[in-house]
Amino acid sequence: MMFDKDTIAVISSPQGQGAISIIRVSGDKSHNIVEKVFRPKLKQKKYSDLKINKNYLGIIQHNDEIIDEVIISKLKKPNSFTGEDMVEIFCHGSIYIQNRIMELLSDNGIRTANPGEFSLRSYLNGKMDLIQAEGISDLIASNSKTSHKIALNQMRGGVSNEIKKMRDELLNLTSLIELELDFSEEDVEFASRDKFLSLLNNVEVFISDLVDSFKYGNALKDGIPVSIVGAPNVGKSTLLNSILNEDKAITSPIAGTTRDIIEDTFNLEGRLFRFIDTAGIRKTEDEIEKIGISRTFKSINKSEIVLYLIDLASTDRKIDLEINEFKKLKNKYKEKVIILIFTKADLVKKHIKKTRLNSIFMNTKEKKDVTYLKDTIIENLNQNFSNKLIITNSRHYTALSNAKKEINNVKSGLKNNVPSDLLTVDLKQVLYHLGEVTGEVTNDDILSNIFSKFCIGK
Repeated sequence: MMFDKDTIAVISSPQGQGAISIIRVSGDKSHNIVEKVFRPKLKQKKYSDLKINKNYLGIIQHNDEIIDEVIISKLKKPNSFTGEDMVEIFCHGSIYIQNRIMELLSDNGIRTANPGEFSLRSYLNGKMDLIQAEGISDLIASNSKTSHKIALNQMRGGVSNEIKKMRDELLNLTSLIELELDFSEEDVEFASRDKFLSLLNNVEVFISDLVDSFKYGNALKDGIPVSIVGAPNVGKSTLLNSILNEDKAITSPIAGTTRDIIEDTFNLEGRLFRFIDTAGIRKTEDEIEKIGISRTFKSINKSEIVLYLIDLASTDRKIDLEINEFKKLKNKYKEKVIILIFTKADLVKKHIKKTRLNSIFMNTKEKKDVTYLKDTIIENLNQNFSNKLIITNSRHYTALSNAKKEINNVKSGLKNNVPSDLLTVDLKQVLYHLGEVTGEVTNDDILSNIFSKFCIGK
């Protein structure tokens, strides 16, 4: 990643041929260089006469060679995406035209941009912070209504603003405590220790909520994992096929058909779910089946939602045993949504009253039953974070976790009457880690690692 002041250009639209392509140019020489290759269609108008923040029709040409009829958008620093002078060229989507325009720009001294360099310049020029820049990348990659909402909130500064607010309050407090050191002989207290502790508690709660949201946020971003579990031949694979509306898993009346994890994603009401068909849980001497069952329990551990299936056509004794297993699972994973489903309800008129558990009776092939199950999954989904800030980036998670540890050190110091100069050491570490999240504290290696992963043209 280069951190120079070259004027850069790149094809921002997807690679290949299409109706329209966009070429972005950014840097101090943008307007001077574009003026050499662009001729406005307005009579008696030069490029230099064109107004800022307006679109103009014209011709891209080299000597007597007309390359294309284009529309350009002329932008002036600091009121552009990068905070620099910019030009956006909307040309026809011919691969030849795109490459020819890029050749003309290159011949006139413009360098091809590196991945993420436009966003990097925007960050370096103070147009956005690091969280917002990463939000742009997440927004481009969003594949559901929920992941789009999280990325949009991040890009618009929802997380940044709250972190900066907390950091500023801590910074003011740290300044007051450091001021006390100048008057140590007079035993003056500029920062009330009660207010200090109250602020630390508030910051700790805020950071803890963000740290706790990481697991949930990644589930929303990558697909909420839903494990379909139960004894062999209860209809797990049939249910997966019905939810996905395709024959993803092999179904058979032979018990133990599924021996490995089978999964696929499905979008329900704007939320992306990963439905996972697992091997049937039972005692077996088959080594391969044992491996599959082991993977079933690993899948349960990683899932936010578990669909526990019990075959209603089984004997009463077997049903009772399965209900007990369901209760054990529910007690073990109290934080998960575990839904009890009695399958083959169309074949058996049995009704299980003694469980006193909320359950669903269904035919896994019946469309209305599957629709009802999907609605139940949405209703039961943990919505604790629906109106709260959510993080999905491991870099943010690590920095916030470190900040939380340092806050505990400060609180411990307050409790043990540690001298002010030692308290400020831990406080500065809290400020450092919070600054890491927003990019107020960073280094070139971190920036290179982040922005090099952006797509070309952004």
